[in-house]
Amino acid sequence: METSEDRFFRELGGACAEMRQAFARHVGMSSSRLQLLMRLWRNGETSHSDLRQALSLDGASVTRLIKEFEAEGMVGRRIDPADNRYTLASLTPVGERAAADLERSHQAYQVRLLDGIPAHEREIVLSALERLRATMAGIDPAAGPKARPETGTSK
Repeated sequence: METSEDRFFRELGGACAEMRQAFARHVGMSSSRLQLLMRLWRNGETSHSDLRQALSLDGASVTRLIKEFEAEGMVGRRIDPADNRYTLASLTPVGERAAADLERSHQAYQVRLLDGIPAHEREIVLSALERLRATMAGIDPAAGPKARPETGTSK
């Protein structure tokens, strides 16, 4: 039987995943490509290794995406001069413009998503999410799971 907590987290996770996928479809780009491009735009030159970790992708996927962007003239690569075991990727001017365009599209998309949701309802959701994050930060992982209180009557 699904609990209210189960439903809350299922809906929250589902909404987040659906929003990411819907925007990627909206701009005609895979979610992985979009995330990688925007990561480079926000963080600047980044190693393949750091991209792999940040985006939870395997090394081959990161390399493939970087090479695709490179072929499109949006990304450049170079060996890390501090450690030649690493390859660094950065946006070219073409990639910078594409990422800036995507950021503007994302802002407009968010406005459309929130259209019809009153400001006071948005504030309620934001408050709940802030409390949830504060609670997560305060849970000591070493303490182990806390048993869920029983509800209802026992037989």
